Amino acid sequence: MRILVVEDEKNLANSLVRLLEVEKYAAEAVYDGKSGLEYARSGQYDALILDVMLPGLDGFTISSILREEGNDIPILMLTARYKTMDKVHGLDSGADDYLTKPFTTEELLARVRALLRRQGAIHMDEIVFGDITLSLNTSTLSRKDKQVRLSRKEQDVMRILMSLPPEHIISKDELIIKVWGADSEAVDNNVEAYISFLRKKLLYLGSDVQISVQRRLGYFLEYPQC
Repeated sequence: MRILVVEDEKNLANSLVRLLEVEKYAAEAVYDGKSGLEYARSGQYDALILDVMLPGLDGFTISSILREEGNDIPILMLTARYKTMDKVHGLDSGADDYLTKPFTTEELLARVRALLRRQGAIHMDEIVFGDITLSLNTSTLSRKDKQVRLSRKEQDVMRILMSLPPEHIISKDELIIKVWGADSEAVDNNVEAYISFLRKKLLYLGSDVQISVQRRLGYFLEYPQC
């Protein structure tokens, strides 16, 4: 289960990430509204913990944009604003729940669990494509009885490729945003390097899955029997 934390107070954001990781969630944080919106749009996350007062875009705006775009990611709005009208505004903007600061870790975790239950979120441990299986719990890529361990970014790139809809191509720019972040200094060469790493690991596994490239458009996976 992957949770995105969008909070400009870095100490708080990083503390929340550590708390969620202790509870066996995969979590990561971004610290401004624009990055938060881009990450939330990526489709990588099962839930969003969203602060209201953010640089760039505020939480109300992010929530509204996501809902207008048809994005149904569960949203827990987290803020120091405690007035009833603020809560109404947050819920009307599309948030599923609203938690005011200060809060206890027990209440936060309980609300996250309830949010995921209400949304019917499924803990997907594995992704299968062709003859390979990606285990998100162990960060391994396997084929039959053979497996290889992936780094965090290798897993992120492979997960995105394996989750693409049929006939969908993902560009280098999209991969940079989803894996490294919209404000990172990563460039095309970073993407090419990780694609090369993954191709070597597919070769090691003896897989028929190929990471293909369409010139000037991006990458996609191919498998002869798909």
